[in-house]
Amino acid sequence: MKKFLALVLALCMVLALAACGDSGSPSNSSNPSAPADSGSNSSAAPSDSAPASSGSVANADKPVIFFNRQPSNSQTGELDMDALTFNDKTYYVGFDAVQGAELQGQMIVDYLQAQDPDTLDRNGDGVIGYVLCIGDIGHNDSIARTRGARLALGTAVGDPNQGLTSVSGINDVDSAPIGTNKDGSAKDVQDGSITIGGKTFVVRELASKEMKNGAGATWDATTAGDTINAWVGDFGDEIDVVVSNNDGMGMAVFNAWSQAAGVPTFGYDANSDAVAAIADGYCGTISQNADVQAYLTLRVLRNALDGVDIMTGISTPDAAGNVLDASVFKYDDATRCFYALNGAVTADNYTSYLDATAPNPAFNNQVSEADAPTAKVWLDIFNSTDNFLNGTYLPQLQNYDGILNLDVEYISGDGQTESNITDRLANPDAYAGFAINMVKTDNAASYLNKLQ
Repeated sequence: MKKFLALVLALCMVLALAACGDSGSPSNSSNPSAPADSGSNSSAAPSDSAPASSGSVANADKPVIFFNRQPSNSQTGELDMDALTFNDKTYYVGFDAVQGAELQGQMIVDYLQAQDPDTLDRNGDGVIGYVLCIGDIGHNDSIARTRGARLALGTAVGDPNQGLTSVSGINDVDSAPIGTNKDGSAKDVQDGSITIGGKTFVVRELASKEMKNGAGATWDATTAGDTINAWVGDFGDEIDVVVSNNDGMGMAVFNAWSQAAGVPTFGYDANSDAVAAIADGYCGTISQNADVQAYLTLRVLRNALDGVDIMTGISTPDAAGNVLDASVFKYDDATRCFYALNGAVTADNYTSYLDATAPNPAFNNQVSEADAPTAKVWLDIFNSTDNFLNGTYLPQLQNYDGILNLDVEYISGDGQTESNITDRLANPDAYAGFAINMVKTDNAASYLNKLQ
């Protein structure tokens, strides 16, 4: 009887121990040393013996880098701080839109003031008339470029959406397209003036339009090429200058009309074809320093994955020697935004910008797998036909993904609907981090909801 009772007691003890074992977290079973609740600190640097991966990290705690399109209100430009503070590993990478817009405006004015005034004013009417190709009226970069051109040329008026009747700075300027403005009576712009060779001319925005195609895609080069032909029909030799929010549209106008007509044309992005066209009369563009932007997009993601100081390989060299010069970027800690700084590309310096896809040797050094284990990440390009993103930015990303040990899955959108991209983010568990290029700046939540 005693032996039977001892056997029963031993069996009960075994069952009790097994029951205790079942209470452990399944996510820790493959890593006995993992903390029971990693919470928001789950981005701690991985050990040298294991690659960075999604592991047991909740999707809502993984790094999120917005790039190129800043989470913001498309009407007011106000930043979406809910998106930018989604977690402690969320950042934005882009370029300084205001600095670039002001630079483009000044580049145009500097060019005009250096010309023969009698040649520039093609019909001798005393008016320097320009047309403006606008990208996406709800995109803060396009808004800034429209404002920068108008402010520099003296045609800016206050933004009625902000209740402003006067202009004290670039952010006050009305950026709405005006349609056509042959007589100078449009309400969203005013006539300006410029002095060239001792002669003072009226400056007039003759026409401006958002270049959107029938399917809804903006920044559309084909639409710009078609539009310039319509504008020439309306204005003829009253058009003295063409200004474009990007090189895709600017080059479409240049190829369709302005090169043959000898009309100065200015763009933005420093795409390789536009830079090369400066030798043939394209008058200037603005470099966003795409190499810096692409590197920052992946570098910030890499740092967030590894749990190291976010400025590693940026303002302070990493172990491989990668570092950015302070003159090519800035960081705003309050908004968690990294910005590349812009440069003007003109006939004086364009040969230095001919290959927009060349990697920069200052930050093109292979990082150690031990310091930065391979990680699979998700990255989307909002529009598969966008000239700058696919012709310049994507090749630059591909220059740096390997050296940072990032296995990037590149997703191309249609440039029209957010769901065309978000529907393909069906399994966020498969990725250690995310780099997001939205169709519309308002729509950060449609991506972040996938991670909740």
